[in-house]
Amino acid sequence: MPKMPAAGAKMLLKGFMLLLVGAFAQAQETAPEHNAGFKNLLDSVVRIDVWENDYTSGAKRISRGIGSGVIMDGQGHILTNAHVANPEAERILVTLANLERVSAKFIGWDHWTDLAVLQLDLAELEKRKLSFAHAQFADSGAVQPGDIVYAVGTPHGLARTVTRGIISNNKRYFEGSSIGRGYETGYFNTWLQTDAAINPGNSGGPLVLPDGRVAGINTQAYLGANNLGFSVPSSTARDVMRRIVESGSVSRSYIGIVPGPMQDLESFFDIAIKTGMLIESVDPGSPAALAGVKPGDIVLAVNGENVDGRFPEQLPEIKHKIAELPIGSAVTLTLRRDEAPEIKITTEPLESRVGQERVFEKWGMSAQKLTKAVAREKRLENSDGVIIVGLQEAYPADIAKLRRGDIVTKINRKIVASMQDVQQAYEDYEKDPRPMLFEVLRNREVQMAVLKPQN
Repeated sequence: MPKMPAAGAKMLLKGFMLLLVGAFAQAQETAPEHNAGFKNLLDSVVRIDVWENDYTSGAKRISRGIGSGVIMDGQGHILTNAHVANPEAERILVTLANLERVSAKFIGWDHWTDLAVLQLDLAELEKRKLSFAHAQFADSGAVQPGDIVYAVGTPHGLARTVTRGIISNNKRYFEGSSIGRGYETGYFNTWLQTDAAINPGNSGGPLVLPDGRVAGINTQAYLGANNLGFSVPSSTARDVMRRIVESGSVSRSYIGIVPGPMQDLESFFDIAIKTGMLIESVDPGSPAALAGVKPGDIVLAVNGENVDGRFPEQLPEIKHKIAELPIGSAVTLTLRRDEAPEIKITTEPLESRVGQERVFEKWGMSAQKLTKAVAREKRLENSDGVIIVGLQEAYPADIAKLRRGDIVTKINRKIVASMQDVQQAYEDYEKDPRPMLFEVLRNREVQMAVLKPQN
């Protein structure tokens, strides 16, 4: 066999050493559990079992769900998804890293960002002499496409599962969507997109960097697609958690505009590139509508600050700035028009389309408070009344031919201004079951129905 030249042998040895170094680096990269920060993160991730009320059938039912969460401070506050835990939670159990199960209470939620905060039962922990770890936030603004991340959680009930991937996109935009029961989400933030595997049960778990810091909270994946998962950035999650811990909720301002991107429209309006934001629609009866804002208007500035809404990804930040204004404050929109180029609008509290729910079992009916948002959609004069959302077959409400979607405006000729008015009528019925006259709006027409007691 011919002898290899010395130079060739050196090159071969150098290549072999580079392979060893690369393999070692990859082993270090793919084994973050050797990192103290990542181990602490694993000890902070919990499984969440939730039993919650469901009223959609016309009766009170208890449904059970499983999700993930991460303990984020020394007071045992757990960050998770709003679609994992909500105000209808009757019972919450948390499984710690040591497999011990402890009780937790619901602190608050923000369905607009699909985030919720729970808290471990500290008295129970002390009594049972149990301890816990807590994680730290990363700066999601510094995360870039290609960065390595890990999704940690309880996919399909399999606790303490870690999947590895990269950041596929650090500013993914979706138009507003909804989570359980129709609650709106995704209006005020973009998402981190990752190819780390996210499955049902991962919801509420953290998306973390190799050092164990939390870059996002996993919230959804595309069903039927591979490697398409999405997380709420830590910049949003940190702020929402702080506000929920401080006050139990997150308040925002509302003016009633639906913005759209200016891309490809600038030339038609003779506007410079990266200037302005289109108003696609205006909610009927909203502060913006009452102030004279119209669909097709171009917003050049908000409170004197120029806006750039050229691309869809830029819209959540603009909506967020308006939403963060104090409720009841005046906001000035500078518009591209000859008449009334500046319009002042007084903000209102942002409300969901979904109102308070309650079940009236002896009637076989569940109802939801009519909100301003729905009243405006239906062009009603006010938001008095409740909407029937569930009926039980062969119960009095069903026999009276009430329907899902009916808006109950009067009971026994008394105006229904709140859910409490319906509750009072129901309590009177329980004490003395008698026929009751329901006046409802159906397709903007008044209908009468007599609800009779069952024999």
